[in-house]
Amino acid sequence: MSKKKDVEKKNQSKIEEEKEIKVEVNEEAPEVEEEKKEPTTEEIIAGLQNEVTLWKDRYMRNMAEFDNFRRRSQKEKSDWIKTATEGIVISLCDVMDNFERAWSQLAAEEQEHPFIKGVKQIEQQLWTILSREGVEKVESLKENFDPNVHEALAHIPSEHEENVIAAVIQNGYKLNGKIIRPARVAVSNGQKPQVPPTEEIKDENE
Repeated sequence: MSKKKDVEKKNQSKIEEEKEIKVEVNEEAPEVEEEKKEPTTEEIIAGLQNEVTLWKDRYMRNMAEFDNFRRRSQKEKSDWIKTATEGIVISLCDVMDNFERAWSQLAAEEQEHPFIKGVKQIEQQLWTILSREGVEKVESLKENFDPNVHEALAHIPSEHEENVIAAVIQNGYKLNGKIIRPARVAVSNGQKPQVPPTEEIKDENE
């Protein structure tokens, strides 16, 4: 019985010794902290180069966006000026058409009147200004019909071949090569006009 107790005491003492050893080990073992390494010169340079590249990229992007904005603003301004100019030019072209209609109603002797000559000089001044701004009339009469510059309002018999413009109803105009108003025209259908009966009788009498 005593031997059994001795064995139990020994085992108990071993267990207590092991616990003490573990406690001592835990208390004595210091926490291992990772040593902070100072960056090398190469690492510092590489970091600075990356930062320079980043800021350079941002700068280039901002400059590109600003350049695009500047170009877009200039284009919008230019388009606005062109649109405003086109409206004024079209209005002046209507005035020039009225001059032309007025001259067509005058007799030959009336066109030599000093007052009429003075008005024609004013018309010529207006044309000089319009020409300087890039305005030109679309030549249409006796030209082949072109849907890009002409607007056909009628197909009529005439002495001209088919698809040739036989009459101009309203002049067309260009501004710097761009059509701002197509010419309104009557196009020949290729058929000869019928001779009026009075003329036929006159020819027979002759």
